Amino acid sequence: MSATVDVKLEDQQKINAFSRLNTKMHELEAQLAAKKSEAEDLDEAGNEVMLLDDEVVPYVVGECLVHLPREEVEEKVQQALDEAQARIREIEGEMRDVRARMQELKTTLYARFGSSINLED
Repeated sequence: MSATVDVKLEDQQKINAFSRLNTKMHELEAQLAAKKSEAEDLDEAGNEVMLLDDEVVPYVVGECLVHLPREEVEEKVQQALDEAQARIREIEGEMRDVRARMQELKTTLYARFGSSINLED
């Protein structure tokens, strides 16, 4: 017969915190994938613009297509790429923080409940 462990309010709060962090981690992973894809697209676009011989090139602003000087488009694409890369670094930092907090909670909860709790995805 296995012994049951009483779940205290504090334990339940930690379990709930872990669950929220796990959900946040999944959201951050999706954001990171999207931002990395955006950065790759911007990098490719920047390379394509550099290869153009035209002095005026098309550039999408919102839902409009405008023609701008090639140098200006190169700058705009590079600026967007820099912003995407900065956001990637921010997301990765947030993910490290969330993972660290999840690991703390896992350690505490597994110490208390042992194999009677499963904190994996």
